Amino acid sequence: MIIASSRRLGALALAAAFTVGACSGSASPSPAASTAPGASAAASPAMTGPAAPSGDVSLAGAGATFPGPLYQVWVEKYAAVHPNVKIDYQAIGSGGGIKNITAQTVDFGASDAAMKDAEIAALPAGTKILHIPTALGAVVFIYNLPGVTELNLDGPTAADIFLGTIKKWNDPKIAALNAGATLPGTDIVVVHRSDGSGTTNAFTTYLGAVSDAWKSGPGVGKDVKWPTGIGATGNDGVAGGVKQTPGAIGYVELNYATQAALPTAKLKNADGAFVAASVDGVTAAADASAASFPADFRAEPIINGAGVATYPIAAYTYLLVYADQKDQAKGQALVSFTYWALTDGQADETGLGYAPLPKAVQDKALAELHTITSGGTPIWP
Repeated sequence: MIIASSRRLGALALAAAFTVGACSGSASPSPAASTAPGASAAASPAMTGPAAPSGDVSLAGAGATFPGPLYQVWVEKYAAVHPNVKIDYQAIGSGGGIKNITAQTVDFGASDAAMKDAEIAALPAGTKILHIPTALGAVVFIYNLPGVTELNLDGPTAADIFLGTIKKWNDPKIAALNAGATLPGTDIVVVHRSDGSGTTNAFTTYLGAVSDAWKSGPGVGKDVKWPTGIGATGNDGVAGGVKQTPGAIGYVELNYATQAALPTAKLKNADGAFVAASVDGVTAAADASAASFPADFRAEPIINGAGVATYPIAAYTYLLVYADQKDQAKGQALVSFTYWALTDGQADETGLGYAPLPKAVQDKALAELHTITSGGTPIWP
């Protein structure tokens, strides 16, 4: 009951915070968010960006909670420059974002998991969806273990915890990874997502890569049949459930761990190093894989990338956009906002715990904006 109450309150607070118009009434981000170093460079000064519409326009979007805090900042900052454009983004999970964009009940969706072939096939006839990458993030293990401030995990051990075969914190497999630590005999309580989630997709992709038992059992996807644990909605719901439950472990995007002041486990990477989740660790994974970014933009999570500093679970997050916009003014507003996010907005990412796009991917995303049309005519030629 504690987790459910926290989940409802967290979801209501997050949804309320994302409705932004000409005057923002939601909580302001930390000062570091707008001055964070390390973002990828904005577009060349020689590039002329797409114009915003001159009249009043409202855009409705819904989807991933993973980039929610980042999108909140972006919507507020964009609205300050273009007060005639109002953007309402509801963080309801990647599964909800794909469902709503398919049903054409929103102007744009958002997902941390690229749409699958079957989901694309389910789109209304003649509809094409573009995947526009906006950021990358780390999926981290959060835990609530009083007295234990540092924890090492490797893939097989983590998979056994979420399979329910490791039930106690002082299990020999965990103890072997944490020499010298005093681990209690507390029961492990797994907290997982209950909604369709791109965070879950990245997390289960990792578990499937490191554990045959996971791959052949619960499997990989936005929504799986969990062998054990308690479900919660959204990254904020999982963070709240872990924070309120001694002995709990869960998985969230890095920003949510920071916001909840929860410790994160160091994870053994492909080079055998135990690394804490960080923007630098995600950037290393993204830079190493940027050359293989797919032509259709539907990149898989970056799992166990090479490099001693690379964090093992990193993923892109996407805006899902209709290739042809039925409403020209809305299409113009969406292209203008997305261009701003891909250029000026990248500077906000590091301070909020996200990794900016690699330059090669950023360039591809900007080029993709030129393909968005309204009535067959490019919005930004």
